Amino acid sequence: MRTLSLMAGLCLGASAWANVPANEPVEPIAPAEITDPAKVELGKQLFFDPRLSRSGFISCNSCHNLSMGGSDNLPSSIGHNWQQGPINSPTVLNSSLNLAQFWDGRAADLKEQAAGPIANPMEMAFTHILAIDVLRSIPQYRESFKAVYKSDEITLDEVTDAVAEFEKTLVTPNSRFDLWLKGDQQAITQTELEGYQLFKSIGCVACHNGPALGGNSFQKMGLVEPYETSNPAEGVAGLTGKDADRFKFKVPTLRNVELTYPYFHDGAYWKLEESVDIMARLQLGRKLSEEEIGKITAFLKTLTGQQPSFALPILPPSNNDTPRPQPFE
Repeated sequence: MRTLSLMAGLCLGASAWANVPANEPVEPIAPAEITDPAKVELGKQLFFDPRLSRSGFISCNSCHNLSMGGSDNLPSSIGHNWQQGPINSPTVLNSSLNLAQFWDGRAADLKEQAAGPIANPMEMAFTHILAIDVLRSIPQYRESFKAVYKSDEITLDEVTDAVAEFEKTLVTPNSRFDLWLKGDQQAITQTELEGYQLFKSIGCVACHNGPALGGNSFQKMGLVEPYETSNPAEGVAGLTGKDADRFKFKVPTLRNVELTYPYFHDGAYWKLEESVDIMARLQLGRKLSEEEIGKITAFLKTLTGQQPSFALPILPPSNNDTPRPQPFE
């Protein structure tokens, strides 16, 4: 996160409270627009279907639990055969607003991202061919894919396209802060507003801006002071091999941050207050008081939006032709 010159103080006059300032660095989250309901429904089934994993137990929702802020609330996820994942699972909520996917940005979009975990031996531990074989063996899936894609074939491209289309609907509009941005002066408290003004004045908005308050840039973790961790992830350097990219990660969204603990790429910190303190010190060189930390934390909790709400999909049953899961290999 880039350092910014610090403003001299936090000025909150009566006029600042009475009128929402113009040209804010944050925009409200827009509700999802569904143009192809059948494709979204198919993608929802696939998102929740554990048969796309070797064990028949792990689905996309296992690590991106939509009942838990779109993450799994673990330092790192649990993969096939109880393997420990290498990095914290980022939330899937509002992920369509990211400039790229994964902490290191190795997937350009949600469609490309959806293919990765299926074949990752530490995650779903399947192969793309076997996953497609499972879907082809189930008549209801064949019918659904034909209805959506107008083809008798089921391909990986179609699978990932459907999953991505569903994930694009997982946005969280109408947080209290969004209501304030839209002009509802009573949507947040005086303390929360002071936290937002402090969030801006000390420089947090240099990286946490836009509708997702993040997800739109890569920044070095530990800019002013080094970040100490036992996690081996090197960020973008793992892709480029460049030392300058070491510990450079995609800036996480702060939307629904109250729900997506533990924090940072290594999931090392469970308390939001601790995370605020660490980010201020390591990224901005600013030592915040407990009162300042409390105000910023109060503001961050106003970013929890309406969670996705829908009927759980009823998955089509396997049959005699469906390859059997292998959970205990």
